[in-house]
Amino acid sequence: MKTYMVNSMEDMKQFENESGYKVEGNLEVNCSLVFKKSLVVDGFLYIEAGEYIEAGGYIEAGGSIKAGEYINAGWSIEAGGYIEAGEYINAGEYIKAGGSIEAGGYIEAGGSIKAGEYINAGGYIEAGEYINAGEYIEAGEYINAGWSIEAGGYIKAGDNYGISAGLHIICKDTLNFGLNAFAGICTWRETSDEDKTITCGKFEGGEVAYGVLKETGIESGKVKITCEGREVEISRESAKALNFI
Repeated sequence: MKTYMVNSMEDMKQFENESGYKVEGNLEVNCSLVFKKSLVVDGFLYIEAGEYIEAGGYIEAGGSIKAGEYINAGWSIEAGGYIEAGEYINAGEYIKAGGSIEAGGYIEAGGSIKAGEYINAGGYIEAGEYINAGEYIEAGEYINAGWSIEAGGYIKAGDNYGISAGLHIICKDTLNFGLNAFAGICTWRETSDEDKTITCGKFEGGEVAYGVLKETGIESGKVKITCEGREVEISRESAKALNFI
């Protein structure tokens, strides 16, 4: 796949179409980019450190998206790989990544935030709908979702902050925060007991101000498998990668 390098918005004119800009390859950028419409990149999109990308429509890449400063879209931000910004990531609708989503500052979406791997922010994480990560969710400040919050691993908010969700909160590993947690505070429909449940492997800190806490226990980090007639012990992550579990 060809890699294009641009040093100014003028260089982007070669990719312009009716809906915005379309790059049939990878894009490496040595300047900030500001679009009124949308940007689609078939491969990865890298913005040099100290620069940002902003679009009135959506930003989409088949690979990863990385910016030294911030990534801001009036609609959505979507990447087949990871999404990373030195400062913040913000979308009017949703943010979605096949890999991780990480920002030195906050991560915010009017709709949902979803990552195949982890979600990590130095500041807060906030979504008008749900927050979902295949691995962990961690924020230096608070975590807030209008709908549910779910993580395949742990969930951790800042020592001086809490976690709130309109519906349930679920994580398979530890749950840790400094202040209060609220689950099932939905104002747009009636909530059930399930909606008010905070389910985690192990509760490690903070106070459940509203909701029902349910601890399920943490699965062992090691599993035993049979390989070439011998029983060996490997990490659960390795066993999953090798399709043993």
